[in-house]
Amino acid sequence: MESSDIESVLNFLRKNHLSISESALIDDLFEKSQLGHLLPLPPLKIPAGSRPPPLQTSDGNSSDDQDFVSLGSSTTDLCSSEFTNPYGIQTLKGASSHASSDRLSQFGTARDYHEFDMQNDSTWYREKDEDYCMPSSFDHFDPFTGPSEDKFVMTLEKENQGKDFELVFDPILNPLEKANGFDKVWPTTLCSSFEGDVLNEVNDIEENNNSCSDNLVEHSKRTHDLQKKKREKDVDFNLKSNYDAAKAEEGDGIATNDESLMNANEDEYEVFDLRIIHRKNRTGFEENKDLPIVLNSVIGSRYVVEEYVGSAAFSKVVQARDLQTGIAVCLKIIKNEKDFFDQSLDEIKLLKLVNKHDPADERHILRLYDYFYFHEHLIIVSELLRANLYEFQKFNRESGGEPYFTLTRLQVIMRQCLEALDYLHDLGIIHCDLKPENILIKSYSRCEVKVIDLGSSCFQDDRLSLYVQSRSYRAPEVILGLPYDQKVDLWSLGCILAELVSGDVLFPNDELVFLLARVIGMLGPIDTDMLIRGQETSKYFTNEFDLYHINEETNQVEYITPQETSLGEHTQVSDTLFIDFITNLLEINPKRRPMAREALRHPWLSFPYET
Repeated sequence: MESSDIESVLNFLRKNHLSISESALIDDLFEKSQLGHLLPLPPLKIPAGSRPPPLQTSDGNSSDDQDFVSLGSSTTDLCSSEFTNPYGIQTLKGASSHASSDRLSQFGTARDYHEFDMQNDSTWYREKDEDYCMPSSFDHFDPFTGPSEDKFVMTLEKENQGKDFELVFDPILNPLEKANGFDKVWPTTLCSSFEGDVLNEVNDIEENNNSCSDNLVEHSKRTHDLQKKKREKDVDFNLKSNYDAAKAEEGDGIATNDESLMNANEDEYEVFDLRIIHRKNRTGFEENKDLPIVLNSVIGSRYVVEEYVGSAAFSKVVQARDLQTGIAVCLKIIKNEKDFFDQSLDEIKLLKLVNKHDPADERHILRLYDYFYFHEHLIIVSELLRANLYEFQKFNRESGGEPYFTLTRLQVIMRQCLEALDYLHDLGIIHCDLKPENILIKSYSRCEVKVIDLGSSCFQDDRLSLYVQSRSYRAPEVILGLPYDQKVDLWSLGCILAELVSGDVLFPNDELVFLLARVIGMLGPIDTDMLIRGQETSKYFTNEFDLYHINEETNQVEYITPQETSLGEHTQVSDTLFIDFITNLLEINPKRRPMAREALRHPWLSFPYET
């Protein structure tokens, strides 16, 4: 290539603001000059989203605008002009760019470049678009980049386009190997091993190759200085071996930093595996969003359904037999909803944590056996327990038999519940949904119970929600929108105890304003400090802290006067120790309400009743 041709190419690149291509061309000139001759120039990928304006050739005709395309495209004609862009890709005539793109897109392999003005937008190049100037390897192995895949479909024209090019020896990569000089892929920046030679041979280049002007040499020096740091991190020949070597060379400082980042990540995250069981050779959704419960059917290739137990807000429960162990288990089938799925994953995480720290099963918390994903449903397998306190109390009253929940048995149940809560609270967990339905009987004769359903539970340092606890068991601080902690579980336990001894819900599931009226009427007024700080206070109290309600029929404000009553009147129990114990659990102000460990020391729990 003549000196005038090189200068023309450089002028063209400068004129069209293609600084990356200009720099790459200069690098190639330096590299090839030490060989005593200039090899054919390598291709460079230039985005085709916006083409440069047509160039005027020496005969006054415009150059074909399809000379400049993205690397790998076989959709343009070879320029007939004497002057061609050395960084374009030569293709056969007769192919339509638009038609070929449509054809390639049918296979999902044609790359769509975003629209931009490459001539006027100096910031068009971004790091994620690095492959614009690092072309893929087509016909030969490229030691700078390694094997890569072209983004375009290989067509017959592409396969044949370089057959007539003269083969030349490649003295840098392999002196004995013949290479297609035009189609050989070269990196846009020199490998760091060549850097010193390039900078030291600037003077030799001027002597051996007079085609390079002084301006070209000075420009190249500046370019190499600007790109020095980038070249030091160029691609290695052997990715894995050089990665290990580079890791050792970077020193203990970087390694220590990476190790600290990994340790910090491990402290923040943990992993557990979810087994997914699916049909072989089938895809798509299940026909029914609800998993049908069929007796004697097998779930997860292991659990035989024996009995339907019941359903809750976001799950169904069945009794099943484990084919591997032969024992009866409980299967909780979560409904196919994203929120329910996520909430149940939280329950699995918490049960794993709770069971891990209670290997002897002494803390009265449900045991988790297994969990998996089956037919688009998350399945939680746990130990099989008996009826919950609500159902058993209802059965006991309706059957007309001897009352089961005597004060003696209530002592035993409350002690187990408090031990379970104390254990959860020590782990920083708030149950957040303690109610009779979530306390199950393990043994009727021994009066053993277990706390279940951690699906609504959270850690104390989580971002706490205002909508926790079932309404009849919701603590006053939650209703008023105050910060809360583990003591909300103690309030719920007090409501449960009053319900078990009386047979009636202590605070019926009415509107919250009426629930507050019952609380005030039975336990006394709410502290003014709590009302002032509560985010939700204005929904129930006026500025003078009077309870009010808006009548939906008349849209009028109605004031509510709490009706005075007492715990003794509701429970029909005159035992002073019992009333004192339940009054402590139902302390309105959480600052005065005991923790579970403190409540365990109350004398009522150890008072010996005659049997």
